[in-house]
Amino acid sequence: MRTAPGGRVAGLPWAVAPAIRVLLALLATTAAGADAEPRRPRAFVGGRVLPVTSAPIEAGTVVVADGKIVAVGPTGQTPVPADAEIVDTTGRVVIPGLVDTHSHVGGGRGGDSSAPVQPDVRILDSINVRDAGLRKCVAGGLTTLNIMPGSALLVGGQTVYVKLRRADTIEGLLYRDPAGRPLGGLKMANGTNPQRDAPFPGTRGKAAAMVRQKFLAAAEYRRKMAEPDETKRPARDLELESLAECLAGTRVVHHHTHRADDILTVLRLREEFGFRVVLHHVSEAWKVPGELARAGVPCSVIVVDSPGGKIEAMDMSLATGAVLEEAGVPCAFHTDDPITDSRLFLRSAALAVRAGMSREKALEALTIVGARMLDLEARVGSLEPGKDADLVVLSGDPFSARTKVLSTWIEGERVFDRDDPADRLLAVGGYGAGRDQHAEWCCAGGDYR
Repeated sequence: MRTAPGGRVAGLPWAVAPAIRVLLALLATTAAGADAEPRRPRAFVGGRVLPVTSAPIEAGTVVVADGKIVAVGPTGQTPVPADAEIVDTTGRVVIPGLVDTHSHVGGGRGGDSSAPVQPDVRILDSINVRDAGLRKCVAGGLTTLNIMPGSALLVGGQTVYVKLRRADTIEGLLYRDPAGRPLGGLKMANGTNPQRDAPFPGTRGKAAAMVRQKFLAAAEYRRKMAEPDETKRPARDLELESLAECLAGTRVVHHHTHRADDILTVLRLREEFGFRVVLHHVSEAWKVPGELARAGVPCSVIVVDSPGGKIEAMDMSLATGAVLEEAGVPCAFHTDDPITDSRLFLRSAALAVRAGMSREKALEALTIVGARMLDLEARVGSLEPGKDADLVVLSGDPFSARTKVLSTWIEGERVFDRDDPADRLLAVGGYGAGRDQHAEWCCAGGDYR
């Protein structure tokens, strides 16, 4: 029997197949019952383990059960449950799942051309979980993403934090807060991307003024919404609500910025309004490391080693990671996929190491530092007991051009296997590997994503 996505019987109208519908429901119930059974523990044994937050283990064991890491230590000294499935990683390297703090996979679109400030828009409502880009991510060892709207607006909308489990709906990928709400930040941008004819700003000064005015309105809205008498509160405003969450510190601002003067503008606004911010791209961060260090603001850096791109990124440097490390500024890397292919994420850190960044900080920049930027460090970013069992098995040194991602595991379950022909296609390319993908050109051709 062949079924289409969503459980429909291929070639048959749903209304005329009641018997088949009942059969499928029974099969689904059986499958759900099977999934509810306790999962068999797994032990990754014999490989070089890089926990990130502790010293490397040359011949180590990582034990996982029920989606969590339960033990990490030297092989032979780390207890392994008698019923555990053994995954032999001898001669391999085991690292935490990679965290990408800035991605556009999934074909999502955020705000449109109707206004330059649209904090009410959610990229969550626009992501296709069947997009091949999500599968390419796990082929590169990525397990956690911050999926963003584009940067053509001053405020392009709300981002969403996802874990790349196998799922048929976006709800199956979400990180959620204790109340069950999807976790995410707010995408903002300055520089040349949001500049164009009115109602958009035409200059950098006007762009900052428009943002400042909107945050002033959000501060007033927040004050009024705190009124004890509910009858005196204003009507709910989704735009101001999102900005008010930033003012309260419960939603992080993820800010696209390149030039040194644009970076300082963001720091000025952050000082004025008190929102938490992660600076993204920061092509000229190497020019203002002292200011960044004094502000205590983390930076998510894109590493691009080919010519071209935008004028304001012409002074981009591969040494940015090393400069920020020396200054004590928290630094992560991101793909901005499709600008950098998710399958090559390890290469971003390798290029930073070549330019002077330490190997330790480079690996942290792919894992735990990104997790901290998303407020997810209690769950992911390192191999520690109690954290989610998200890990990657590599063929060799993480920073070698010859190294391949052999398998990717999320919550103890394998989501990518290079030995599987379908997965290998996504890893190496070829016909059919990404036919549903399109680039997210947010600042060209009138496409306001």
